[in-house]
Amino acid sequence: MRLFQVILRTNRGINELSDRIDIAVIGAGVVGLAIAAKLAQLGREVVVLEAENAIGTATSSRNSEVIHAGLYYPEGSLKAELCVRGRDMLYAYGQSHAIPTKRIGKLIVAADDTQLAGLEKLYQQGLKNGVTDLEMITGAQAASMEPNLSSVAAALYSPSTGLVDSHAFMLALQGDLENAGGVVALKSPVTGAQIISDDEIELSIGGETPSTLICNLLINAGGHGAWEAAKAVDGLDPARVPPHHLSKGCYFMLAGKAPFSRLIYPLPTSTSLGLHYTLDLGGQGRFGPDAQWVEDMDYEVDPARAESFYAAIRRYWPQLPDGALSPAYSGIRPKIQAPGEPAHDFVIMGPGANGTGHSGVIELYGIESPGLTAALAIAERVAAMAGISA
Repeated sequence: MRLFQVILRTNRGINELSDRIDIAVIGAGVVGLAIAAKLAQLGREVVVLEAENAIGTATSSRNSEVIHAGLYYPEGSLKAELCVRGRDMLYAYGQSHAIPTKRIGKLIVAADDTQLAGLEKLYQQGLKNGVTDLEMITGAQAASMEPNLSSVAAALYSPSTGLVDSHAFMLALQGDLENAGGVVALKSPVTGAQIISDDEIELSIGGETPSTLICNLLINAGGHGAWEAAKAVDGLDPARVPPHHLSKGCYFMLAGKAPFSRLIYPLPTSTSLGLHYTLDLGGQGRFGPDAQWVEDMDYEVDPARAESFYAAIRRYWPQLPDGALSPAYSGIRPKIQAPGEPAHDFVIMGPGANGTGHSGVIELYGIESPGLTAALAIAERVAAMAGISA
């Protein structure tokens, strides 16, 4: 079996071939790329092992591209902490790297008086999480901001919610990684891993030419693939790995002129943030996602699901024309909770009794929304867990 050879750029600027690497990151989604770029910029030799033939082909490219403010998540949770921190980091990163971002703002609407208590609860949750710019407004104020809103009892305004070009973001992270000497290896799935010692893990790499690679630190940020990658690691207790469930969300494109200039969200449910209105940076409006528990990674959008969209959207936009929605795309969230269970937090495990139990392995599971917003903060946290600093 041929050894996996990685072209590395040393601090002396000399290229060399190596079958050993300091850090291997599984997964070239936005989180894996952010982690890899951070660690490479801190002076470590890093390779990202990606099973697909391109970066960010799954969860990272199948979402609303929303920069979340951080108000939805329980106080003290990783989602709350890393979303608020990551939001600020992402806006700053977008500015420094010329990535298209826009603080477009968001209105979370109470369709009638029965939802006012839920809206107030969400407002208080945001304040606890450190989202300091939230504003409770009346239905009339919301309608003055967005004239097409109708029958809204009140709204919660979040001015720091925005949009980001997720693909441009990932390309910038890949550029940072490569400029710091790291590399992304596509079509390189990890098919096995053997713990040799506290600081040596031998990886079996699949693909067109199976290979092996020895690393000192393995970071499993494989998204949906994290569970399969975990099974490949011989020597770690499989009981530590949380469950893996699939929640599919479909999006429908809106024909015609965009009705709103800001994002419009209903109150969230236990499984999703609801059928919200968003738009891309080019101004094209869309609605979604809905939530459907599924058994496989099927991204097809059933046109018939549009029927449930019309009723939900017309609670805050009754003027939605018949036939205005057409299938756009879908995403599948890597859920830890099963149907009927409350939402779970991100799981980021390192050495310790409640983690991997091994000094050379860090694992990430259930990195769904707000993972895009939180990516840079997640990278910061993983570097701290690994004891790597400037």
